[in-house]
Amino acid sequence: MMTGDPLFRGSYVALVTPFKNGAVDEAAFRKLVSWQISEGTKGLIPVGTTGESPTLSHDEHKLVVELCIDEAAGRVPVIAGAGSNSTAEAVDFVRHASQVGANAVLVVTPYYNKPTQNGLMRHYEAVAEASDVPVVIYDIPGRSVVSMDIDTMVALAEHPNITGVKDSSQDLSRPTMLANAIGSGFSMLSGEDGTALPFRAAGGHGCISVTANVAPRMLSDMHEAWDAGDIAAAMAINAKIMPLHSAMFCETSPGPVKYAASLLGIGIGSEEMRLPMTDISNTSKQTVRLIMQQLNLIS
Repeated sequence: MMTGDPLFRGSYVALVTPFKNGAVDEAAFRKLVSWQISEGTKGLIPVGTTGESPTLSHDEHKLVVELCIDEAAGRVPVIAGAGSNSTAEAVDFVRHASQVGANAVLVVTPYYNKPTQNGLMRHYEAVAEASDVPVVIYDIPGRSVVSMDIDTMVALAEHPNITGVKDSSQDLSRPTMLANAIGSGFSMLSGEDGTALPFRAAGGHGCISVTANVAPRMLSDMHEAWDAGDIAAAMAINAKIMPLHSAMFCETSPGPVKYAASLLGIGIGSEEMRLPMTDISNTSKQTVRLIMQQLNLIS
């Protein structure tokens, strides 16, 4: 059983990767990182799904991780996206992230291949053995098709390098079941904005958020209120921001959140994406803009 406090808790952000004329916009990404920290975000996740990692070259992937670590400069933890449906590729990303100073790595369950639970075990064991920093499992069956069983996760948690999970299953019984089986020291982070607060009520420790790209202060305040025992304040923020969560997924992410980020007008990136991802529809843009205005995020 893991005892003690979890390594990661509170409001974390799954960072978008800004593009400019087809290339990674390094200046905008640096500005995004520093703005997030100034707004109270407790940790940064570069090159996850929201960061469009599937369309980045390996060199770009590693560049974005390095930019994030450099700009964060130790102010908050950086959990570098390092997943792949190829174990060898994931190991390469993990080794790179470890070497350049990431505080941890986030490794998604292998997508498309549909490995068995034994395959998942062996994949994560190989990744954990290659890593010099903690490994956070990323379970997102809606994207990767395969889901990790509780028993598999419990077994993997026995490895000293595997210290938490980003859970996007939307199964709100899992935090309680995992805490009962693994202990209090296993970091349990929601990967689903709309159920982040119920996830915390079930024993979770925080959220890796898409919406935090554009409303970091509200979400930081929500988690801080929860941790302070001010449940009413946390619930009020959650109710207020729920329409924005919905808007961020009115089309496939990260289309809506990249458009929302471009509306802020603070230089953290355009709405540009790479194929096969495309700009969101005008109707969706109207939805996003209206809700951001209602929350006073834009005028």
